[in-house]
Amino acid sequence: MKLEELSAVELGRLVSSKSISPVEVIRYFADRIEARNKSINAFTYTRFDEAIERAKELESKILHGEKTGPLSGVPVALKDFLPSKKGWTNSHGGVRSLIAADPEDSVFTSSAEKLGAIAIGKTNAPAFAFRGTCDNKLYGPTSTPFNTEYNSGGSSGGSAAAVADGMVPIAEGSDGGGSIRIPSAWCGCFGFKASVGTIPSVCRPDAWTATHPYCFNGAITRTVTDSAIMLGQMAYYDPRDPLSIEKPSRDFTELMKNPLTGLKIGYTPDFGIFEVDPVIERVTREAAFRLTEAGAEVEEASFDLHYSSNDFADMWCRSISIDTSTDIERWKKEGFDLIGEHREELPEEFIYWNDIALNSTTSDYRLFNEMRTDAYDMQRKAFERYDIILSPVTVCSPVKNASDGNTKGPAEVNGIKTEQLIGFCETFFFNYTGNPAASVPCGYDGLGLPVGLQIVGKRFRDEDVFAVADKIEKIMPWSYDIPFNRRIKSE
Repeated sequence: MKLEELSAVELGRLVSSKSISPVEVIRYFADRIEARNKSINAFTYTRFDEAIERAKELESKILHGEKTGPLSGVPVALKDFLPSKKGWTNSHGGVRSLIAADPEDSVFTSSAEKLGAIAIGKTNAPAFAFRGTCDNKLYGPTSTPFNTEYNSGGSSGGSAAAVADGMVPIAEGSDGGGSIRIPSAWCGCFGFKASVGTIPSVCRPDAWTATHPYCFNGAITRTVTDSAIMLGQMAYYDPRDPLSIEKPSRDFTELMKNPLTGLKIGYTPDFGIFEVDPVIERVTREAAFRLTEAGAEVEEASFDLHYSSNDFADMWCRSISIDTSTDIERWKKEGFDLIGEHREELPEEFIYWNDIALNSTTSDYRLFNEMRTDAYDMQRKAFERYDIILSPVTVCSPVKNASDGNTKGPAEVNGIKTEQLIGFCETFFFNYTGNPAASVPCGYDGLGLPVGLQIVGKRFRDEDVFAVADKIEKIMPWSYDIPFNRRIKSE
């Protein structure tokens, strides 16, 4: 089996057992990235020389009998959005004038390195991670490896595409409205967003920056086990995060083995408010009800939300813009006028919502909290009946890449107008509420593009999401369906 077909834990085991050199591993994946990235556009830049030096240090430790982690020598990719590795740079999602040095490591990076992994480069994202697709004016769109005419999804689209194409087994994501789950769905990967407070998020000068909605670091992988290993390392208490929770360390690789016997699952195609492509509904429904094979009870669930999907999507755009608009105004006072002097680097939709946020009233923010409460009550009532909620991740298949650096979601679904930044995704509710949620591959559409099933658990019951994902992986294996060695345009 080729190295790109191995899971991260399998690769780490080979390195730890001296069956393969970590230097050989890094060079292998560096060659693969150089050969394939032009077609996918997953990586914005790479640090191969630095990664090889880290691999040489790791090899010396192994040869001297030192114990190394379960991901020893495994190459990982970091998201080119916020700071993620001290000494590297970030572009805030392809905004040239914002390129700056990373002052610190992200939770993902520090956790992956403690497990023995080696960072190899950074991956593409949209400006300010402000949409469910992956494209920007600086680097252009990232494609799903299943068909390079179609977008990878966003905002962690470069990371999902890199994992899907076998460039790395694990990549960093961040999720404030579905940014891990959406690209995982469109690239056929496993992506997990933890419960609020599980993975710390340290923000200053405003410690509450990540709370409207809840935004957290996470991993995108091909296998559920690889993600469980990462969560086990990333889940810890940090008193600098006002929402961080103190819980005993948990081995999610064991907890995911919990049986589903007697587990009550509710499936919804639309939460009562989304328009959904019939193919997406058919594929996700069939996958959901296959969980009866693992002993779960699955039934159709109904929901009673009081706002439309476009209302909720617009409010997400407004709420996520609170911090960015504040930052932009602060930079302006400090002499850096991003929108005034660098407007051409930004999508017009971002500028539009920045202005909306700046001109919002106290009544607007009260409405935000009321709508967020509606979403919270929706999940609270659902979890009085069910242990797990299942739905499509997105209401449509991947969209085609645009040529202007501004790929958006569909303008309409089933003939009904759809908000194009996030309104085609059934994910952002659970950022409002802080529930754990994942995207798991569950099949393909008529063009052979992957479809993702969303798994949502009760707050602080992350292990239930992993248990369900584990059973779907066993019932409907996807790991080696990914077209690792398809012909690419550069060949």
